[in-house]
Amino acid sequence: MSSVNSSSWTPESPHLQSTPKRRKRARRLSLATLSATGALACSLVGCASLPEGSTRDPRDHIERFNRAIYKFNTALDHAVLRPVARGYVKVTPRPVRTGVTNFLSNLGYTKTIGNDIFQGQIRDFGSDIARLGVNTTVGIGGVFDPASRFGLDKHNRDFGQTLGKWGLPTGTYLMLPILGPSDVRDGLGLVPDRFMTIDGQINSRTVQLSLTAVRVIDGRANLLSYDKAIDTAYDPYALVRNIWFQRRDNKVLGDSVPEVTLPDPDDK
Repeated sequence: MSSVNSSSWTPESPHLQSTPKRRKRARRLSLATLSATGALACSLVGCASLPEGSTRDPRDHIERFNRAIYKFNTALDHAVLRPVARGYVKVTPRPVRTGVTNFLSNLGYTKTIGNDIFQGQIRDFGSDIARLGVNTTVGIGGVFDPASRFGLDKHNRDFGQTLGKWGLPTGTYLMLPILGPSDVRDGLGLVPDRFMTIDGQINSRTVQLSLTAVRVIDGRANLLSYDKAIDTAYDPYALVRNIWFQRRDNKVLGDSVPEVTLPDPDDK
């Protein structure tokens, strides 16, 4: 009987003894990761500097850090995103790209409908529900845009804009890793906006990652026409920042802001 008890205890002992060791290793790994991340952030900030003759923008309180993130984003974009977007434009016909853009826009249009309510835009709320219904059914999931031909205007509202309508100031300018330019107010608005979209309610991680990848490539392809202006600017960071603030101010202060029409990447 004693032998049975001892044998039943033996296999459990190493497991019990190894648990604290595993926890210690996990803590050490976490500390090492945090240390490496902190060192990378500090090195990036140390490399960031303002061009000669440039003046600080009072809305950009952490400019050195933002410039470091912009430098990181630009390096990532030139190494990965821009070449992929150019390849996508080269091999994908324009009608197909338009269909992809329409589909993604329709998928996230519930965000606009939700913010219609928060901003008290009752007439647009009804129009946007009708637009979503028409494009989802007649437009085959939003690939086509028959709602525009029916006179149902497209709107583009988000929770950052809603907070601005409610009187919340922008806060400091933020250059987010990968996501790009933003500010404190719009950064806070990203979370409720995500929950208000259809793709934000999808449980499948694979589907979510696939939609995110397609959205990133499609969005980058639609911005290719701006590359030359940004690349040749004396201070590309300041140019992107000024365009961002102008666009966001117009969106918050204007009751109806027309959608920006980008030149098509196929046009030379």
